[in-house]
Amino acid sequence: MTHDLSTPRCSRRQLLALAAGAAAAAPFATRAQTGFATRPVKVVVPFAAGGATDVIARTLGERMGPRFGQPVVVDNKPGAAGLIAGEAVAKSPPDGMTVLLGTTSSMLTNKYIYKKLPYDPLTDLTPLVRVCLAPIALVVTNDVPAQNLQEFMAWIKANKGKLSYGSYGIGSHGQLACTTLSDVAGADMTHVAYKGEAPMVQDLLGGNIKIGMGSLLSLKAHIDSGKLRALAVTGPRRVPLLPELPTFADAGYKQDALALVGWLAIAGPKGMSADVARQWAQAANQAVASREGMARIIAAGFVPVDDDTPESFGRMWAQEGPIWGRLLQAAGVQPT
Repeated sequence: MTHDLSTPRCSRRQLLALAAGAAAAAPFATRAQTGFATRPVKVVVPFAAGGATDVIARTLGERMGPRFGQPVVVDNKPGAAGLIAGEAVAKSPPDGMTVLLGTTSSMLTNKYIYKKLPYDPLTDLTPLVRVCLAPIALVVTNDVPAQNLQEFMAWIKANKGKLSYGSYGIGSHGQLACTTLSDVAGADMTHVAYKGEAPMVQDLLGGNIKIGMGSLLSLKAHIDSGKLRALAVTGPRRVPLLPELPTFADAGYKQDALALVGWLAIAGPKGMSADVARQWAQAANQAVASREGMARIIAAGFVPVDDDTPESFGRMWAQEGPIWGRLLQAAGVQPT
């Protein structure tokens, strides 16, 4: 009797099981072989390490790395209102290996605030995907006799020319929103521009100003403690961190500066292929939708976006640019 020493025969059931396993593994194998990432992927952040944008970048990067088959490295390039980081990405090869996780200012409104830019955000960057919306809230001190936005508008109208409001800088969304409120009420309020949110919040708590607008991340602890009263938030949706806080639209105010909302988004250099752009959007959406991604974004006071595409982001980018430009001009912000 002879024995067959070749590969053992498989039963039909075993063959079907092996085929099913191979099919399940195929997407991962294909992705590793055909994906664009051939070395560690770099996400440039225009802020110092430890801030909300940096934390979100690292959280999402940890979850995008396995999809790309390469580590995602966060490269912090703070300074010059995001221009340093934006320029670094704009001058990178459009191969998908270097992208920017930036804000509305570094990707859009800087175009209308500075006369000379090292790059044009609207033409030198490729929109890939938004990861979250970044609304800001209107807050007042406890000695302001207004419990809601309608009462606030009546109060500032009755005190025409007597009130000041703070924002985190010239050309900030806070300035544009409060300018709109002042114009609607005919209140003639004075803008006090601070170099960032921290000094503005300090002056609110110290009673030097009674009105301010800023991020929920910087304001929530003081709202929770009762030291500041929140009246409304910008944008189309309520914020998960403070779901009881109405939007301006909820209160009947739908002007552009109040309906618009900032965002954190990913963009690459111009000339990126549609395929690479799509891979970035899919990876980011999946990372945002993860339990840790959602938790970190909500804890920072943002609204997660896990269903964006390069096409929808690009349309929004092109549509919103002129609106921000017009609002800045109406607020008297002169390019420097």
